[in-house]
Amino acid sequence: MYKPELLAPAGDLEKLKVAIIYGADAVFIGGKKYSLRAKANNFEIKDIEEAVIFAHEHKAKVHITVNIYPHQEDLEPNEIDSYLKELDQAGVDAIIVSSPYIIRRAKELKCKFAVHVSTQQSCANVEAINFWQEQGVDRVVLARELTLLELQDLTFKTKMPLEVFIHGGLCSSFSGRCSLSNYLTLRDANRGGCAHSCRWFYELKENGQPLSNNEEEFRLGSKDLCSIELIPSLLDLQIASFKIEGRMKSLNYIACVVQAYRSLIDDYLRDKKHFNRYDFSKYLKMVARAENRETTLAWLANKTDSSSILYNKDGEQPLQDFLGIIHEYDAKTGLVAFEERNHFEVGDEVSIIQPHSAEQTFVISEIYNEKMEPLSVANVPLQKIYLKVPFTVADYSIIRLVNKV
Repeated sequence: MYKPELLAPAGDLEKLKVAIIYGADAVFIGGKKYSLRAKANNFEIKDIEEAVIFAHEHKAKVHITVNIYPHQEDLEPNEIDSYLKELDQAGVDAIIVSSPYIIRRAKELKCKFAVHVSTQQSCANVEAINFWQEQGVDRVVLARELTLLELQDLTFKTKMPLEVFIHGGLCSSFSGRCSLSNYLTLRDANRGGCAHSCRWFYELKENGQPLSNNEEEFRLGSKDLCSIELIPSLLDLQIASFKIEGRMKSLNYIACVVQAYRSLIDDYLRDKKHFNRYDFSKYLKMVARAENRETTLAWLANKTDSSSILYNKDGEQPLQDFLGIIHEYDAKTGLVAFEERNHFEVGDEVSIIQPHSAEQTFVISEIYNEKMEPLSVANVPLQKIYLKVPFTVADYSIIRLVNKV
């Protein structure tokens, strides 16, 4: 029976656990070497080993990004071989690779993990997919610049397992191969140093003067991809893996977005006949708990025009309704413990989102600090807070602000 992999990002061990608990079948993480997110809290080998143990206990998989385009200086003698062997010994399930050399070395070393070709290789046709299949790779992560009709054609013409991006940030350049960051910051995006220069604000000038007195700052970057409305169509194509982007994103983002797509995929596969393809409001609402950027269907819906560009500052303010993730629940006292992320107070209405339960709301009646002293207001970020909750709560549940008092 067809069941696609839901693949989620994880910038650290806690995010990895949250992604899996909220329904990811697999997570992709970066090691300290050869990863395209140099600024993420990437994993040491000991952390990767712990991640693999946790994932496998929960019947999930761990994919490691080894996806830089290495220059000669990045390939110290035997260093890549040693790293691949360490990953293999750690028990990772797959590596995601851009470099043909690293792919070849993984195969020659007879590593047990699968090898997935990164989207940085821009595979957008059957001939490219067949080429990589001949090299012995196990999956191709397709170029992001493909329409639904093109995906339909590719899946019909190949038996290679294919991975498709369904949610998250989109690069302004073809499949992430950007040099804007190199020019403006001397940071190589394809060696892990992307400065996200396309998301900066720019002014259009001539000879140092604005071309118009009314000219506003603008950006070159794309809106974020959100493919909720196309998931049933993608599922009908028997895509092997659906990938969410965002290793730099927050715990709240990972939990909410993973839960939304997990629910949608399961609901559709459970009962295709009665699934309402015209009402995605439930899932879009779940995604909106985490999103603060405008979204687009981009290439998937063949909408790569000016409406997909993130020109102005609208919708860019950080969300203020995420209060924290619960790590302790005391059934005797009804108290939950978490680190406060945003301001709240007694009398506020909040909701709790649990990994495998419906969202529940209540009005805050009691707040305590670490010394169990009562508080009327919680306004110290990262302070450990205890909150009275009138129902049972699972670990890793999310507390959100609904209405201020």
